Amino acid sequence: MGRTAGGVPSATGSQLTVSAPPRPRYALGLGCDRGTPCATLQRAVQEALALVDASPQDVAMAASIDIKADEAGLHELARQHGWPLRFFPAAQLAQVPVPNPSETVRRHTGTPSVSEAAALLAAGDAAQPASLLALRVEKHKCRGADGRNATVSVACMAPPLPSTDNPLNERQAPG
Repeated sequence: MGRTAGGVPSATGSQLTVSAPPRPRYALGLGCDRGTPCATLQRAVQEALALVDASPQDVAMAASIDIKADEAGLHELARQHGWPLRFFPAAQLAQVPVPNPSETVRRHTGTPSVSEAAALLAAGDAAQPASLLALRVEKHKCRGADGRNATVSVACMAPPLPSTDNPLNERQAPG
């Protein structure tokens, strides 16, 4: 039986076909200066996604801090790409261990991390953030032509659990 590199077998009738594994799905954590335009955010996102060979179609959601819930640029970015946009309170973001905490960010927002912590929370489940190992891009910074700053972090979301109706997932009891 042949396989392609990294291929995943799937059963269809009596034939076994091989398909490429699904592309990873990502959650974006977004931070920005007050009034940052969508164009600056878009550039920051494109640069960050390029670092993991991903595209906007690979993004499942975006997230930020709740004090940015009125930022038009964030809403426009999410609308253009069809991404759900979540906002987390500073206290929740502050509980997430991150590789690049910032005292400057803490002074302005009440949490040492916005983009990294938001990406990990968005990539996790309702009970807890994703592991630090899920963080694929740490705090990518971009200064737009307008002088405004945007920060993007990218976290890999856990793949969906295998379907129980797939015959390849069934285990035979030892006979």
